[in-house]
Amino acid sequence: MVSSEGEQLGIMSVRDALKLALEKELDLVEVAPNAKPPVCRIMDYGKYRYEQSKREREARKKQRIIEVKEIRMTPKIEEHDFQVKVKAVQKFLKDGDKVKAMIRFRGREIVHAELGRAILLQLFENVRDHAVIEREPKIEGKNMIMILSGKAESQ
Repeated sequence: MVSSEGEQLGIMSVRDALKLALEKELDLVEVAPNAKPPVCRIMDYGKYRYEQSKREREARKKQRIIEVKEIRMTPKIEEHDFQVKVKAVQKFLKDGDKVKAMIRFRGREIVHAELGRAILLQLFENVRDHAVIEREPKIEGKNMIMILSGKAESQ
């Protein structure tokens, strides 16, 4: 049993503890049910719930949800377009997101899958200081996909 000021009152029966709480016009709250014996505290339960929800809101504010951003290219991408994609990937990685780089093959382009693989690996070489390969380039249907994540995140 712990009082509202934080001082130890020792082990007592539930009836005595409730009587003590009623005298102080406060609530009897079980704060550690798994302890032997369970620990109860005399406090204002409404105030306790408010403080707890405030702490949870603060914790949620500090959380960052990692998104997976997608970059699409073709095996015939021009150099300038490729550089634009590299800048976008760098921005996404700096923001803390993962990047799913995709080469889309049309028609019979899939025969030259090595071109797509070379483009994806060249993309990685251009962002090597910001990223690590989370998933190697792999063909899925008519697409070749590689997933990159930021360096700080994976270490």
